[in-house]
Amino acid sequence: MPAPSVTPPPTVLTFAASDPTSGAGLQADILALASMGCHPLSVVTAITVQDTAGVESFLAIDPDWVADQARCILEDMPVAAFKMGMLGSTEIVTVIAEVVSDYPDIPLVLDPVFASGRGDEFAGEDMIIATRELLVPQSTIVTPNILELRRLAEDDEGDADLAECAQHLLDSGCEYVLVTGTHDSTPEVVNTLYHRGGVLRSDTWQRLPGSFHGSGCTLASALAANLARGLEIGDAVYEAQDYTWQSLAQGYRLGMGQHIPDRLFWARDAAGEGDDK
Repeated sequence: MPAPSVTPPPTVLTFAASDPTSGAGLQADILALASMGCHPLSVVTAITVQDTAGVESFLAIDPDWVADQARCILEDMPVAAFKMGMLGSTEIVTVIAEVVSDYPDIPLVLDPVFASGRGDEFAGEDMIIATRELLVPQSTIVTPNILELRRLAEDDEGDADLAECAQHLLDSGCEYVLVTGTHDSTPEVVNTLYHRGGVLRSDTWQRLPGSFHGSGCTLASALAANLARGLEIGDAVYEAQDYTWQSLAQGYRLGMGQHIPDRLFWARDAAGEGDDK
């Protein structure tokens, strides 16, 4: 008998560094994208030595290998969205910008990962400049925390307000900026979505106790998945936040460092309901 016709899920191509803990990076992206109903495709930008406490070292992949990974995939199958995470080097930013410039109609979610949660630096000034000049203008949406936003917006003194910093990125060409408040000192987390007309939406979430490894990766991947599935930007942003908050709320601590989000919380909930029957 012929195999039944199956409609494939939308595909999302993520560019990120490998994280052996699966808390952040490429493995986190894959988990989140699959959980959100997409087929994950991946390009490795760097290899890291890390645990849940922090990053000990990383090795950036040769830029030509990064470009070849991406072009090989893109020539073989349709891609519904791009997601960018930790990119590894200025040269890698440059080649990725060249690749995605050939696909201007594919939504691009840029998560500007310049340091680990512990503060381990991944990006020098040259790489930040390259990201600002080459990737931000091609992005559908950039998802920085407050520290990343200020670095991208050249607010070295930290005296500009967040709306000004977001406008700086919007003026460079991206369509939306989602500023996350996880690094703020407020009792609740406030995430604000900016576009060229001002604030499109602002969402408030209960601040959870503890520290989490890969929350930004989860949010950006969930957002890319929602855009790949055809959601409008406001709905895509809200649903991605809700998914991320649920993942964090049901996260667990496997090692001696940060908690890891449970990106498959819904599957475990369903399994638990089945056990009660």
